[in-house]
Amino acid sequence: MITTIQYNSKKLKVDLSQPLDISISIKADVSNVNAWYIGAPKIEPETFDGDIISVEKGAAVNFNTITFNPHSHGTHTETVGHITKEKYPINTYLKQFFFLAEVVTVASEKLGEDYVISAKQLQFVLGNKKRDAIVVRTIPNTKDKKSRQYSHTNWTYFQEDAIKLLVRKGIKHLLVDLPSVDREEDGGQLKGHRAFWNYHGQLRKDATITEFIYVSNKIEDGCYLLNLQIAPFENDATPSKPILYKIIE
Repeated sequence: MITTIQYNSKKLKVDLSQPLDISISIKADVSNVNAWYIGAPKIEPETFDGDIISVEKGAAVNFNTITFNPHSHGTHTETVGHITKEKYPINTYLKQFFFLAEVVTVASEKLGEDYVISAKQLQFVLGNKKRDAIVVRTIPNTKDKKSRQYSHTNWTYFQEDAIKLLVRKGIKHLLVDLPSVDREEDGGQLKGHRAFWNYHGQLRKDATITEFIYVSNKIEDGCYLLNLQIAPFENDATPSKPILYKIIE
């Protein structure tokens, strides 16, 4: 279904029948993607008066309770409330859900014992493009990102100047295929998060970071319409389902 959407002052033609899902789902299995040193998610039927409320066990319905952490267990979107004493729930502060996004692919650079994404790399792939969101795919890009156990791996992260560059370019929504934009162990500095949300100045309360995405190699770099879908949790972060739509020239 091809339709024309008015986005700010632009008219965008997109095919809504061709969604490109870049989320990683949550499942109750040790193969679920994971970070931050906790166990796998749990999806288990409740028990009442000794009866397990599951159709498989003879109940009329399935009635599962789900235990997970959005930061550890799949694609999630977060606000500045992730790093502040004050509460800034994602369900309150994310008020728009469609954005013009640029998908870019970058290879991390070696820096001492680390692998990083630099401002120079992002400047090269973005140039002078004006976008609301950026979707960063790191290479190598293999399907095991959907089940990788990231704890104690010192994953690739963004240098502080790279994040500051995105802020200067007006990027409001940063989506990455990593557990965090920051180093796994940085002593709580969180330089990337703080730079993105302007922690030491006027907070960018309407800006979001989405982590743990997976961008298939079939998705080409370029401009897309992004639909950033979230679950309505009153929390700093929520599971999310970002969907890309190719813009038809």
